[in-house]
Amino acid sequence: MAATIQEQVVQAFEIVKQEEIAAPIDIVFETILEQMGPLNSTPEKPMPMKLEAWPGGRWFRDLGENTGHFWGVVQAIKPPSLLEICGPLFMSTPAVSNIQYRLTEENGLTRVRFVHRAMGWVGDADRGVDVGWTDLITRIRTAAEKRGRKR
Repeated sequence: MAATIQEQVVQAFEIVKQEEIAAPIDIVFETILEQMGPLNSTPEKPMPMKLEAWPGGRWFRDLGENTGHFWGVVQAIKPPSLLEICGPLFMSTPAVSNIQYRLTEENGLTRVRFVHRAMGWVGDADRGVDVGWTDLITRIRTAAEKRGRKR
């Protein structure tokens, strides 16, 4: 059996987003869990996920019949101010990511600092992830502000 060896470059990236959401911190935190979990979607289609909201809990896509895709594990959670997940996320390469949501509330506004750091063999298709995070954060803001008005 013949084998080929190709050297690859280990790459790293960081995405940082700061958002202000006009809703109480507890509503924003709950909305993050919902939008990353059962209400998750891509711009093209729904993509419900499971997010076990406790230390060591999994974040994964359950396709049924013991099939799916593991995205990460909850590294730290301190409702309603912190959610941190580490794992491969959407990358099916030797790569690891860490995402953090840090929330603070002041005068009825919740400030969300989102950070995604990754390193490993990052393919061309995985370099445009900022679009997906922007879509997710927009959905979080829209849903949280709507829920906040109903309160």
